[in-house]
Amino acid sequence: MSSIIFMGTPEFAVPALEALHREFGVSTVVTVPDRQKGRGLQTQPSAVKVSAMELGITDILQPASLRDADFVEQIRQRKPLIICVIAFRILPRAVYTLAERGAFNVHASLLPKYRGAAPINHAILNGETTSGVTSFLLNDVVDTGTVIEQRTTEIRDEMAAGDLYEALMPLAADCAVSTTKKLLAGGSVFLPQDDSLATPAPKIFREQAGIDWSSSREHVRNFIRAHSPTPAAWTVWNGDVLKITAASRSQEPLRPGEWRVVGEQLIAGCADGALSLDEVQLPGKRRMHFADIVRGYRGLPNGTFSSSLPEKHQ
Repeated sequence: MSSIIFMGTPEFAVPALEALHREFGVSTVVTVPDRQKGRGLQTQPSAVKVSAMELGITDILQPASLRDADFVEQIRQRKPLIICVIAFRILPRAVYTLAERGAFNVHASLLPKYRGAAPINHAILNGETTSGVTSFLLNDVVDTGTVIEQRTTEIRDEMAAGDLYEALMPLAADCAVSTTKKLLAGGSVFLPQDDSLATPAPKIFREQAGIDWSSSREHVRNFIRAHSPTPAAWTVWNGDVLKITAASRSQEPLRPGEWRVVGEQLIAGCADGALSLDEVQLPGKRRMHFADIVRGYRGLPNGTFSSSLPEKHQ
């Protein structure tokens, strides 16, 4: 019996799984193995596995390796009509070629722009005003396959990466359903990507999220938006790593890297202007508005940020 197989891991993929199951009935879900998380190291399933169980999907595969011969055989035995991949690992040819009508991915960018693991972050970092999702046929080179469909949305000035993530989730779901219909119907003509327009979007790590205050104000603000809420842009303030998840433009005259507490605001200087660091997080604390913690820093009127991590945070 032929089937539709869904592969994914995080919350981003859940609306698409739910939509595909409502429309067609997903027979098999493939996700990552359960992992130990949190201080208690409790074993937790992925968001996609939780959703699959809630939907009553009982055929859930969690391979340690997608290249394992047993896993490839498991997929072969299920005779997939279509394989849909969203926010998962790189699928080997031995697996994606098993789909009779095609295997496709829904990627969180308007390909060929922002190929890679962090397209949402890089779009905001580069000051883009438009983003979207793209479905494409899988091939041997990551994020380069023939484009099937795209959906677009505005990146508003106040949006951080987390906001865009949420805005793209329903678009990905709609795109997955429409793409599946096209593949099942057959006969559609799809467009190859123009590789000359491609831009990279590699994974972002905490070590790369340190703020360079010598950059322009707009670049620093976009940098903060692009890393919010995680891994969070950071700077060193009074010997502690201060994570910054929201900032707004300020007219205070400060030199690059200089900071000043003005009323209930923490103002930071950039190359050509200043920012108010509106939402911050100190080590061991939750994220909060600076106005909520300013009382503890009334005696620290000004200073200079450091870009070197204290030894205890390395």
